[in-house]
Parts: sequence; structure tokens; C-alpha cells
Amino acid sequence: MSHPHTLASPADGLRASLSRMPEDARLRADVPASEPDWVRCGDLLGEPARLVRWRERLTGWLAETYSEAPVIPERTPASWILSWYLHVPALAGAMLLHHERRVPSLAPSALAFRIGADRPHPDSVAVLGDGFHCLPTDPGSAHPRAVVVPDERALAAVLRGRYVAHASRFIDVYGPLTRLGRRQLWAAATDALDNALWSAGRLGGTPEAEGAGVADAALVLEARFPPLTSASKLTLTSGTDGRREWTRNREGCCYNYLLPAESECGGCPRVR
Repeated sequence: MSHPHTLASPADGLRASLSRMPEDARLRADVPASEPDWVRCGDLLGEPARLVRWRERLTGWLAETYSEAPVIPERTPASWILSWYLHVPALAGAMLLHHERRVPSLAPSALAFRIGADRPHPDSVAVLGDGFHCLPTDPGSAHPRAVVVPDERALAAVLRGRYVAHASRFIDVYGPLTRLGRRQLWAAATDALDNALWSAGRLGGTPEAEGAGVADAALVLEARFPPLTSASKLTLTSGTDGRREWTRNREGCCYNYLLPAESECGGCPRVR
């Protein structure tokens, strides 16, 4: 069967997509040998003790930041690591879908992230594979590693399936290391994906770009797809100045309110 593009160019591959990402997305195509603190997701999930050490490092950082706290409640760092880790596959998938209409591999072996030196969160993400799913109109659809799907809804389903597969693997490893219930774990996974799709649009810096991100969230999370806990929660509300703005109610709690002088986040399920 003939392909509409006769010549595939390496320039049409996933590395080209990553080179076009907004700088603020902090997405790249490799792990720099010269930079410490990069972690490959597959290595982390293969050695759960490293997840425990990461959480302990965060607990120490929180203890320094909130020095007036007699103790850091276990649920807070446990929840932050949960959300931070899930942000990695969510961000990689959301950014490439939004800006390029491509979905990369989101397998643990295909992703890595750098843990920040000051605050121990993922401050950069690397997408290491070069295969991707795309639309028939994609200029790179003839690339040897491209898989063409018929339409945007099919592309959204690929993203959702790949994200859920990675989240499932992580939750199977991380869940037994925490006292967080399974509903809380999957609520955080849902929040991470919905937020990442919204953020991909907001990085554009205009109301139109933000609206396009909201539309992507509605496309990927058009309904509840178990084990995810809800459809997209993005809604338009009137701000304090009367202007309409996008907001979302969270599915899960980050337990930030357990820290001194902190309160529940906007949209927290505890205050609804």
C-alpha cells in the first residue's frame, strides 16, 4: 500500500518535535552526561528503595523549609512525590499532543527527569524514545518510527492508554510504600493528566492558547475512563474582577494544609 509521503526525513522525527517545544516546558530528547541528578523512570521503578530515598530527601527539605513544624506529616511528602512523579509522563504526553499532535512512548524506559538541586522536584524531563503516533496530515507521518492513526480522537486514546499504563506501573510500585489509598493514588493520576493538558495550553500565554489546552483535556478526558477517577474537571467561572477564567476542582488532596501556616489549595476536595 503506497504512503502519501514518499520520502521520510529524520528532521520530521520526535527530536525535531522536542526542539520546537516552548522553553518553559523544559522538555528535551536526551539525558546530558554532564548533569547530575537525572533519574530514568524505569530504573526508579525497578528499585523502589530509590523512591523511598527521594521521599526522605523531600521530607528533609520540608523540615528545613517549615522549621517551626515539630514533625512533617508523612502524608504530605508521600502525596507530593506521587504528584511530582506522575507529572513526568503527563507533561511529556500533553506537551507533544498539544504542540505537535504527536504521542511519544510514555513507557518508564522512554522517560527520565532531573531532580532539582534546591527543591527536589522534577525540573526537566527527557523523552528518550524516537517512535511516535501521529495524524495522517503530519509532515513526519512517513518517518520510519511513525504510526499513523485516523483522527484526533484516536490520538487522544493512544495518549490516555499510554499514560494509564505508566501510572499503573508506578502506582503498583509506589502504593505499598505509602498509606495512601488506591482511590487517592488514581485521583492524583487524574489530576496530573488534566493539569498537564491545561498547562500545555497556558504556556502559550494567550486566552486562545489556554482554551486550546482545555479543549485537549476535554478530548483526552471526555468521560471517566477507569481507573482514572473522573472526566476533565476544567470549568469556566467568574473571577473576583468579574472576568471569566478557567479553573478546576482537584480530585485528590496534596496535604499541603498539614504544614504550618498553610491552608487547603483552591479546588481541594476537602473544602468542597
